[in-house]
Amino acid sequence: MTLLGYVAALAAVAIDQLSKVWAEASLAVGERHPLLGDMLAMQLTYNPGAAFSLGASATPLITVLAAGGTVFAAWLTWRTTSLPWALSLGLILGGGLGNVIDRLARPPGPARGHVVDFIAYADWFIGNVADVFVFGGLALCIVLAFMGRPMRP
Repeated sequence: MTLLGYVAALAAVAIDQLSKVWAEASLAVGERHPLLGDMLAMQLTYNPGAAFSLGASATPLITVLAAGGTVFAAWLTWRTTSLPWALSLGLILGGGLGNVIDRLARPPGPARGHVVDFIAYADWFIGNVADVFVFGGLALCIVLAFMGRPMRP
């Protein structure tokens, strides 16, 4: 089961990083391209903060917290013996790792890097594919927990 989780994580990281390369090559910063009216659009931006750009002045702290969360997700993925839990934790791990890679490898420098965001949800926030994987993985974890599915049957 662990292998499935890690394969899901690697796939999520690859899809996330490739989508960010595409966004930077195809979109101009701040320019909005509607997909579903104003509800969903493409709009490239760089986020130094956490979700909803909170903590923009605390990027190094956010990097440490995100890396810690990613290590925790990797540990949980290692420990689970449940196929659905391995998949959900792998999605969280891959999404988290995708954004940690941005924070470590992108300008303005290690642990201060800005995350590439390009999926605009109305005027609420702009996110990326890694965020979709994290959200999807967390949603699946909640469903599994409410269903009473143990991580280690």
